[in-house]
Amino acid sequence: MVMLIKMAPLPLIFLFAVHMVFGADRAVNYNPLHICALKDSSVIMSCTYTYPTGHQIRKVFWNKNLVKHGEELADLSEDPEYSQRLQYLGDKQQNCTVRLSHVTKKDEHKYYFRFITNVTEGRWTSKPGVRLSVTDLQLESPERVTEGVSVRLTCKSSCKLTDTPTFIWYRNSQTWTEGTIGNKLILNPVRREDLGRYRCAVDGHTLTSPEVFLYVTYPPKSVSVSISGSAVIMEGDSVTLSCSSDSNPPAEFYWYKGIQYVECGKIYKISKISPDDSGEYKCRARNEHGEKYSDPVTLDVQYPPKSVSVSISGSAVIMEGDSMSLMCISDSNPPALNFSWFKENQSSAVGSGQSFSAVQSGRFYCEAHNPHGAQRSDAVTVTVKDPPQSVSVSISRSVVIVEGDSVTLSCSSDSNPPAEFYWCKGIDYVKYGRTFSISKISSGDSGEYKCRARNAHGEKYSKPVTLDVQYPPRSVSVSISGSDVMESLMCISDSNPPALNFSWFKENQSSAVGSGQSFSAVQSGRFYCEAHNPHGAQRSDAVTVTGEAFIITLL
Repeated sequence: MVMLIKMAPLPLIFLFAVHMVFGADRAVNYNPLHICALKDSSVIMSCTYTYPTGHQIRKVFWNKNLVKHGEELADLSEDPEYSQRLQYLGDKQQNCTVRLSHVTKKDEHKYYFRFITNVTEGRWTSKPGVRLSVTDLQLESPERVTEGVSVRLTCKSSCKLTDTPTFIWYRNSQTWTEGTIGNKLILNPVRREDLGRYRCAVDGHTLTSPEVFLYVTYPPKSVSVSISGSAVIMEGDSVTLSCSSDSNPPAEFYWYKGIQYVECGKIYKISKISPDDSGEYKCRARNEHGEKYSDPVTLDVQYPPKSVSVSISGSAVIMEGDSMSLMCISDSNPPALNFSWFKENQSSAVGSGQSFSAVQSGRFYCEAHNPHGAQRSDAVTVTVKDPPQSVSVSISRSVVIVEGDSVTLSCSSDSNPPAEFYWCKGIDYVKYGRTFSISKISSGDSGEYKCRARNAHGEKYSKPVTLDVQYPPRSVSVSISGSDVMESLMCISDSNPPALNFSWFKENQSSAVGSGQSFSAVQSGRFYCEAHNPHGAQRSDAVTVTGEAFIITLL
């Protein structure tokens, strides 16, 4: 007689059953005869038994491998290796179920149920026994895969588990459910994010498989460039470009300026950057699976103005009334926006803005400014052609010109090209040249002088200047006018300035007998006068005064 006993599945427990037939009146039923259990789990060997009528059960126990203890088969419950782990769940009637906890590979044996009745011959052992296999979990997985292919991970045991297990999957210690089918985890297609540590377990059990590292290789992506330093890059700064990418295996890096290869390596450093280093840079990340370029980054190297110059529109020679357009040119970054214009030898600016209109002759330069500094250009010459203007005469003497002095007249004018000069006294032409010199001037040289300045564009006269040549009295004489009573004498002289002081003398007398330009003689005698001005004095010849006959004899 065969009996099947069904038991509800218990968490963390594997059920064992052993089946054996002794005869019509006694039997032990096991189901199944082979059990595969996970290491460290608990297993239940479920069985039932029958015995002959009239017998009474004296003892029931389990034995392994039919091992004897003396003359009797050994009772596992008395074995130190089993006493704490083996629990008999049956009775002495029909149920012979037993539980074995924390099974290990050492527990792989055949197990038998034995019962003893009160009858001398009533000892029965169930054969062929139950075979117990204990297994751990192993994870079968490729070590290295390429992104995009289909990958299968399999959770394996050395024997087929008796219960229908529910498998649990972990990735990097986190539970993973996507793509799980029974004891398989399918990644289709595998992604770079799937790289990591995997292990499997059976629901309800603490045992897990050893971790397996899934190494997913893939071409570079997320290639980017970072720049060290501030946002504004100045000439002379040290600048470092760093390239990064997500790739497996790690990528090699190559640097390009525009389309020109410049260097390899993760870092590209420019120790003293110059304006020539400005431009677009990008890096190329490459491994055995492919390559990818980063987005370009722009290095904008800034610097103060340099190579500042003045550009002249057309000829640098213009006519009076016209203007000359000057343009300030500079090399700077950012471009210069502020410009100042100067005339050489003048401290104050004469204009602003990039362009400047020059309306007069001179040497002009510009100064260009940006936020990083300033620089001035060389000066350029602007020539304005015009007829003579501001014609004037200067005299190389004091205000007073005395006969015999050396006098130089100089003529000047503002003109372009320079003027030629001509001298006139009154309306008469007297000399050519910028200067007119009179080495020993005489009274005959007195008069109005002016110069005429002339160039190809016109002519102009200066205002007249007067040469007033002064000299001491000369040609001094006495004129006589008379009456019946007395003679009136008048002192006549040629002098510049006119003589204002006069003295009268009677011949052979040292003291003056009168003063003033006129003198009244009331007695006979010989009289003369002396005329004075600031430059000297001169006496006249003597005249004879005869009172009686009114006869004047001029000696």
